[in-house]
Amino acid sequence: MGSTVLSLRIDGELLDRLRQHAAKRGMSVQDYVAQTLIRNDFDERFRTAVDETEKFYGVT
Repeated sequence: MGSTVLSLRIDGELLDRLRQHAAKRGMSVQDYVAQTLIRNDFDERFRTAVDETEKFYGVT
């Protein structure tokens, strides 16, 4: 899969917090944001899969 550029306007305080979080992990802000989005997307897809499995098996 290729990559695409996404430009964002964010609050300066948020950028400062993102820099701090990224620095704690030894990452660039760009990598930190991308990894966070990837993780959140996975969590959402995983939750959907669990919900669908529970519906299929009748677990409530």
